[in-house]
Amino acid sequence: MALILGIETATTICSVALVKDGKLLAMRESEGTKEHSAALTGYIADVFHDAGLLYRQLDAIAVSMGPGSYTGLRIGVSTAKGLCYALDKKLIAVSTLKSLAWQAVNKCNSQGRPTDNALFVPMLDARRMEVYTAVYDNKLNVIEAVNALAVTENSFEIFAGKEIIYFGDGASKCKTLFETECNFTFLDDITLSAEALCMLAIGDFENGNFADVAYCEPFYLKEFVAGKPRVKGLYE
Repeated sequence: MALILGIETATTICSVALVKDGKLLAMRESEGTKEHSAALTGYIADVFHDAGLLYRQLDAIAVSMGPGSYTGLRIGVSTAKGLCYALDKKLIAVSTLKSLAWQAVNKCNSQGRPTDNALFVPMLDARRMEVYTAVYDNKLNVIEAVNALAVTENSFEIFAGKEIIYFGDGASKCKTLFETECNFTFLDDITLSAEALCMLAIGDFENGNFADVAYCEPFYLKEFVAGKPRVKGLYE
């Protein structure tokens, strides 16, 4: 097993965790649109202080790779890569949606809820009625790859006969579409966390599934489009 630092900044949540041998040692997290650049490095220092460990004792750094916020992903990935270069440590890139799905599966398992016939659908808000989503089974195998979806009441009709468990900050705005569907279940209190990121990263570490620090880039899914500056008189 290994000592892994997890960095989660794909949405408005800024979360940092330190996990050793599958056990959470320390975590810091908060939510806010400007938390990432202000809080991230401080949170990293805090978790090492809380755990009484040194940076050089790390085995790997795991980072949430997206999809998600362009700015949040850029901050998280650049910080993780910088630490990997400085400390000569391995980098593990984890899917943001898979990390979210891990928490939902774990919650169902802890409640003793049968999920053999269930599909797990994480949803991250991508503005309006669009979400970043994917579909997983209860073993986190990919049933439908990550995509940007404009959600309608018919979005998951190809999975008729399956229980659809949906969750995430993009799922709440879809509840009215599915509230009459008996096979749809909304899970609340499922939010992104660096702890989940680390737990998924353990398998990657054991299997030697590392990212190339030099070439690793966030998975934005959609291209970033900057707004045009509104200079008075320029468009008049």
